[in-house]
Amino acid sequence: MQSKERVLRSLDFKKADRIARFDSYWPEFAELCKKELKLPKAMALEDYFGIDIAIIVPDETPYPGMKEVISMSDDEAVLRNGYGVVERTKKGGFFSEEMEYLIKEPKDLDRYPFEDPRLDTRYENFIEQVWKEKAKGRCVFGKIGGPYIRSTFIRGQVNFLMDIAGDEGFARELASRVGDFLVEIGKEQIKRADLYDTGIWIYDDMAYNHGPMMSPRAFERIFYPIYKKMVRELKEAGANKVGLHSDGDIRPILDMLIDAGIDLINPVEPKAGMSVKELKKKYGNRLAYVGGMCNADVLVNGPKERIIRQTMEIIEAARDGGVIIGAHSIGPDIPVENYLAYIQCVEENGYFINS
Repeated sequence: MQSKERVLRSLDFKKADRIARFDSYWPEFAELCKKELKLPKAMALEDYFGIDIAIIVPDETPYPGMKEVISMSDDEAVLRNGYGVVERTKKGGFFSEEMEYLIKEPKDLDRYPFEDPRLDTRYENFIEQVWKEKAKGRCVFGKIGGPYIRSTFIRGQVNFLMDIAGDEGFARELASRVGDFLVEIGKEQIKRADLYDTGIWIYDDMAYNHGPMMSPRAFERIFYPIYKKMVRELKEAGANKVGLHSDGDIRPILDMLIDAGIDLINPVEPKAGMSVKELKKKYGNRLAYVGGMCNADVLVNGPKERIIRQTMEIIEAARDGGVIIGAHSIGPDIPVENYLAYIQCVEENGYFINS
């Protein structure tokens, strides 16, 4: 099977020729891995390791026309990003300091409406990347952010969590407008890149290792109606599947997400109590899983026997469909030999045709 058929059969709870794979790689890990395996610098690890899924995103910022460099020196840069936020970045720094937010109060939502989601400039690189990945045979999905995480990009995470707790009306209105805007971005992706037979993943990191960032009641009041509307409109626009990426433990809100129409979740992090085996036992064919490998402990610390044990558990859960294996984001903290032990186990045990 080619990747697209393999992935879609898996997501439809049908047996594929082998377990499908989805990992992404930090540049630092890719450099270490290529050096150890003596691979050409131009080699993409996604090609070398047979990754089946590609997720491509356009410019989904609400204010692309506001992007500007405010000041630049040898030590730092101050700029306004596409979320209307003024941020400062130190030379050599990985994170930015958010200094000023465009949306400070409810009336600012009308004062600064989001820019047109249909702007051609949003999709120029997106279209090119989609066709590049399709030509490689990968199963390509589009990507949009979610109403929680993109609202935090506009308001700042602390501010938005305070809005949820102290001004729910403002939080709901902002998240609703963000959801409506992102859905239109998703519809454009489906139409422009012919993603009807695959669909869209919503990236909305809204949990940490011990639970969601908000209470289940707050999620139900603010975000559940937005998710229902987003998923409904994406599927009415032709999306075959709508997936959700969220790190952390989303189990307290997972029933609502399934009821909203979410077809699959990623990355299913064991460190957060998310077990592919246990979730599949609970939800049956109501939900598919992409991920399941622990990139915070098992792949970091090993030993090899532990890596193989976890890999085999996911392979066994995938035999009749519904599961795609992955370790999410592979960073330089993961020893190359540990990652190769996981991949070798998949190669040796992940074929189902004659099983």
